[in-house]
Amino acid sequence: MTAATVEVFVRGRRVASHPRTFHRSGFTTVPEHMPAAHRRHREWTPERIVRWAEATGPQTAALVAGILRSRPHPEQGFRSCLGVLRLGQRYGDARLEAACTRAVAIDAFSYRSLDSILRRGLDQQPVPPPPSPNGHGAHANVRGPGYYQ
Repeated sequence: MTAATVEVFVRGRRVASHPRTFHRSGFTTVPEHMPAAHRRHREWTPERIVRWAEATGPQTAALVAGILRSRPHPEQGFRSCLGVLRLGQRYGDARLEAACTRAVAIDAFSYRSLDSILRRGLDQQPVPPPPSPNGHGAHANVRGPGYYQ
């Protein structure tokens, strides 16, 4: 690596040379250098994956869209989203949609959170109410900032 170039060598032979870039994300990829399976993923779009999720339900689509939005590059969320959709094969679409409803309600936009909800059976429990507008819980003893004025 030099200030202007990155070169890749395999067994002493140069196999690639690229101008060095300084993107904030840290990722630059030349499609020809990607494995074949990854090149196929390039044909996918976030919209396509959200459409696949819509086949399960609107909350599944909302969770998948949230995962894609949470990444610097939506493509970095494709595997998580496909994992979310595979959970429907294991637990069924109805449970997956219920789990996504809970995950969206608590802002848990990740495969791991959704998997935990399903494993623990939380998808079969009532969804917690949203927090009150003052940011405090609905507990009667929490008075909020207006009480102290």
